[in-house]
Amino acid sequence: MKDGTGPGDGHSPTTNPSPMAESLPVIQRPFDPSDAEKEKLAATPRSEVKPKIQPASRPPRAPKVQQKAAPKARQRQPGSRPTDALPTTPRAVRPDRSNAAARNMLRRLVQGEAPPTQAMSIVERLAGSPYANPMVQAAGPDASVRKTLDFALSLAETMFRYGAGALEVETSIIAVTAAFGVDHVEVDITNQSVVLNYSAKDQTPTTVLRVVRSWTNNYAGLTAIHQLVSDIADGGVSRPEASQRLEIITRRPKPFPRWMVTAAFGIFAAAIVGFIGGGPLGSLLGLGSCILVDLLSRQLGKWRVPEFFAVATSAGMVTLIAMLFWWLELPIAPSLVVVGGILLLLPTGRLVSATQDAINGFPVTAAGRYLSAVLVFGGVVSGIAVALVVGSMIGIPPLDILQSPGTVYPWPVVAVLVFIAVAMICVSEQTDVKLVVPTGLVGVAGYLLWISLVNAGVGYRLAPALAAVLIGGLARIVALRMGAPQLVVAVPAVMFLYPGLTIFRSMYSLTLDPVMVNDGAIGLFNALTVILAIAGGVVLGDNLARPFTQGLSSNERQRSRRR
Repeated sequence: MKDGTGPGDGHSPTTNPSPMAESLPVIQRPFDPSDAEKEKLAATPRSEVKPKIQPASRPPRAPKVQQKAAPKARQRQPGSRPTDALPTTPRAVRPDRSNAAARNMLRRLVQGEAPPTQAMSIVERLAGSPYANPMVQAAGPDASVRKTLDFALSLAETMFRYGAGALEVETSIIAVTAAFGVDHVEVDITNQSVVLNYSAKDQTPTTVLRVVRSWTNNYAGLTAIHQLVSDIADGGVSRPEASQRLEIITRRPKPFPRWMVTAAFGIFAAAIVGFIGGGPLGSLLGLGSCILVDLLSRQLGKWRVPEFFAVATSAGMVTLIAMLFWWLELPIAPSLVVVGGILLLLPTGRLVSATQDAINGFPVTAAGRYLSAVLVFGGVVSGIAVALVVGSMIGIPPLDILQSPGTVYPWPVVAVLVFIAVAMICVSEQTDVKLVVPTGLVGVAGYLLWISLVNAGVGYRLAPALAAVLIGGLARIVALRMGAPQLVVAVPAVMFLYPGLTIFRSMYSLTLDPVMVNDGAIGLFNALTVILAIAGGVVLGDNLARPFTQGLSSNERQRSRRR
């Protein structure tokens, strides 16, 4: 019989060893069963025995059992830790938080509340605008996003044509698209174009473009569009209804007929001549010359003459008429008559809008409008220079450009003249009828501050700028209270502050007086400085008045409407 000590014969019954086996030493291998285990296996039935096979080359996994058992033993018996081990903190003991408040305060001081590179929501662009806190549609956009984009483009084009600034156009687009549920829109505005890009997640982007190629004076239409956008931001107007209202606004006739606008030009010139010191005869001459200038400008517009040449022709005509009547020895000051005519030709609204765009972060639009305004200003200067040269060639004697007798009326009468001049500018700019009187009163308030500063000894540069700040602030309050943008009230009210007399004197010195060429150049530079200071003052007044207009229903949306 075979020896039963093999690993595979553990189930065989034990037999008596042979004499040769007794003489050999028994080698007990580490994996052989002991004698007690052999006896136990022999007593166990064969069917209940389950052989346990272990590879001979792989030792028992004692280390793994110890690794698993070691943490449990350490948790159950923390006192059994070796004396040379490192000290550990029990898990049940909380760390010391006595300086937590100091650490939190220090973290707030050195760390911002939000990541500095976090993108700003486009609706946040409406903060401080007349359409802040709009009613945002949360149910999703309309069935066709393209129709909403087309409506926003038509709205922007109309606002640009009526003389709105870039910031007002952008905030109107954002308010309208947000109210109609299109919230993935990017707006890009340049001097003559508006680009809208709609790029929702997992959708094909859509980009639309509209170019503005014509402009017209229609402040009444701009006021109506402002009211339309306010109603849309309130959430009470659907897109089809908004499109219909916009079409009505664009087709609506202007509030004043053309003949009334022509008469307003003449009355404005007469009031300005009286304001700066001209007598009744000078005012009458200014009335007639400006009516002729308006008729000439209308005809040049029909002939598609560029604006630069049309403005130069009008300025030259006003200057030549004043010089001819002075040559006839009428008791008038020709320089004052010229001032009444060229103030209407200065690009006042364009300068205010360009300054506002530059301050509000639209450099491309501001640069385009500044260039356009400089060209118009250059046309005025060129027309005056050409008229002075022509007058000298036909024998008109040199003018006394320093002749300025000052106002011949008391200040209450001058205040009335300012009111009439501002009201006539409102008529020429086609302002809504309900805004004519408030705009005139804002102009009178600016005049009272200006005359007070002049009498107090404030410089001729600072006094108009401070008066423009007051006009800009009052214009925002009055305009938003009556449902109109600030520009509609500010531009006509600030017109009388522009230094038309300085422009005429400077051009006369540059053209006909070789001795005073340097004085003429300095005077022209000073006139440009005052014009820019007035435009900047209007924008500053608008920003200073924002905290006082937060409660107006036409300016800030009620917060409860979004809840």
